[in-house]
Amino acid sequence: MSENEYSSILYNPKEQIHMLYDKKVTCPVCGTEFKARSIKKGSYRILGRDSDFFIRYSKISPYFYDVWVCDECGYSAIKTDFKKIHDRDTEIIKEKISSKWRPKNYPQVYNIDIAIQRYKLSLLNYYVLNSKSSKKAINCLKLAWMYRLKEDNKKEQDFLKKALENLSKAYYNEQSPIYGMDSFTIMYLIGELTRRTGNEEDSIIWFSKVITSRTCPSRIKNLARDQKDLIKSK
Repeated sequence: MSENEYSSILYNPKEQIHMLYDKKVTCPVCGTEFKARSIKKGSYRILGRDSDFFIRYSKISPYFYDVWVCDECGYSAIKTDFKKIHDRDTEIIKEKISSKWRPKNYPQVYNIDIAIQRYKLSLLNYYVLNSKSSKKAINCLKLAWMYRLKEDNKKEQDFLKKALENLSKAYYNEQSPIYGMDSFTIMYLIGELTRRTGNEEDSIIWFSKVITSRTCPSRIKNLARDQKDLIKSK
């Protein structure tokens, strides 16, 4: 199945409208209560995972609904980050985002292009706030995955490189866990993003660090071995 064929499965408004509901959310910037489209439990199952942790879902993709956007002020973030904003940063959002914001008219069911638009809105907010590198990294990685579904290799590569740059900064400057990933998982992911962006020599160094660690979980070691073997088999 091609990426385009797979992504077409993930957009079926007639079926998906029954898998969604409105979650009431209060914006921490402007105080407005809005409705965030959310997926009902049990609406999908996991079909598989790519080597950089992209999860392939059946029927509907949680990635399409991963970003919350306040339509009143424009504050946007990946939903796990949405309420984690300091009071001083709310003023920055009002000045840099809200002053230029124009409300969006999103449909009830989101497709991949809307998902990309919303991920870009959250990424803009992260840069405006000079957020942690880890936030930018995960946002860029998810954008790369969306472009993978669209089979847009150039943009996928662009965002994989940005994800790698920010994840590397996070590895050296932030404490793990980062978005649920321990330091070994982050090391593996840096290695895999390095491989995917064309630097196989450096990726082997990262994979070797994971493999030779005495305390790394076996699951992550096995992933690193698989990718190292993949390179060596060429």
